[in-house]
Amino acid sequence: MIDFRLPSLGADMDAGTLLEWKIKPGDTVKRGDIIAIVDTAKAAVEVEIWQDGTVFELLAEPGTRLAVGELMANLLEPGEQPGAQPGAQPSSAARPASRVPPTTPVPPAADGAVKPGAPPVSTGMQAPGPRKAASPAARRRARECQVDIEQLTGTGPHGAVTIDDVERAAARAKSTREIGKEAGDRQLAMRQAIASAMARSKREIPHYYLFETISMRRAVDWLAEENARRPITTRLLLSALQLRAVALALRQFPDLNGFWQDGAFVPAAGIHIGVAIALRQGGLIAPALRDADKKGLDELMQALADLVKRTRAGSLKSSEMSDPSVTVTNLGDQGVEAVFGVIYPPQVALIGFGRVVERPWAEQGALRAAPVVTASLAADHRASDGHRGARFLAALRELLQKPEDL
Repeated sequence: MIDFRLPSLGADMDAGTLLEWKIKPGDTVKRGDIIAIVDTAKAAVEVEIWQDGTVFELLAEPGTRLAVGELMANLLEPGEQPGAQPGAQPSSAARPASRVPPTTPVPPAADGAVKPGAPPVSTGMQAPGPRKAASPAARRRARECQVDIEQLTGTGPHGAVTIDDVERAAARAKSTREIGKEAGDRQLAMRQAIASAMARSKREIPHYYLFETISMRRAVDWLAEENARRPITTRLLLSALQLRAVALALRQFPDLNGFWQDGAFVPAAGIHIGVAIALRQGGLIAPALRDADKKGLDELMQALADLVKRTRAGSLKSSEMSDPSVTVTNLGDQGVEAVFGVIYPPQVALIGFGRVVERPWAEQGALRAAPVVTASLAADHRASDGHRGARFLAALRELLQKPEDL
């Protein structure tokens, strides 16, 4: 019998809410299949199974809040015979007690516009024109509910506003407030999760910081020429070049690609770069570009675009949340020249890029303006030292001088 438990989807996750099962008792599953959707503080994540088997019973219902490591389902190993009929209901003792309804917050439109076909909702503004026809009881109830009766469409005789009209408007207003509160609660939960992980990082990890100013003339010129030959849909971004260079440099410096666990450094099985992505509703998430060093520029560009799209749509896989072995943050598009990040535990390094700026640059005995970028490294002194970090940045610099080889 295989016990399937809620996996950790990041160092800042201690619980999640089961939104949906993608399987049912009796189904055969294979490694990598999506079996459930779980809501974390940051996103709705597609949870993968990492063993082959047959679903025996589901021990949690949608809406259940589960701690990381809590039992979710039982599966039979290939060839194993069940001791009970698939689909049997779990005992009440096996079911988690914590229940919260699954929700998908839908924030109101940014411009405050009412959706087509939606009933009118009180705005608190006095409408011009003659006074709305309404009974004294309806007006009294509108005052109690803080509903602007002049904005309501009456369903009574000759269009008069009734108590029922007021009650419906009050209910709609309450629902809107609850949706807003729900979105606010989710944002607060995300900030708390980020705060917890970053506080742990600064408390436990002895950071050291290095930075290198890198000429990007060859990279920028090569990229412009390359993109001029491509259709718009296949053009490359500078960030793809930077990610490719980071991935190749990490091959030479595996002590920057891994985890600090149980008092020792554990190298990662692959170079899975966590890309820091800002969410539109606020907050930050860094899902993995798996095996980034094995992807060519075009494949890496496509994978990056897909990852950003799915992250902001809230459609990530559990492996993308749990696998990052190092993080890259690029704040160049935000206008800053350099970024010195906080390592995401249990990782041991974070690489940052600022924006490309023109600076006086001496090259081959001549001084001229050149596009340059500041690349930074935040690393864990328990796993590496400044000498290794400096050599990594030098390797990154040299790789970016030969963009055609990337």
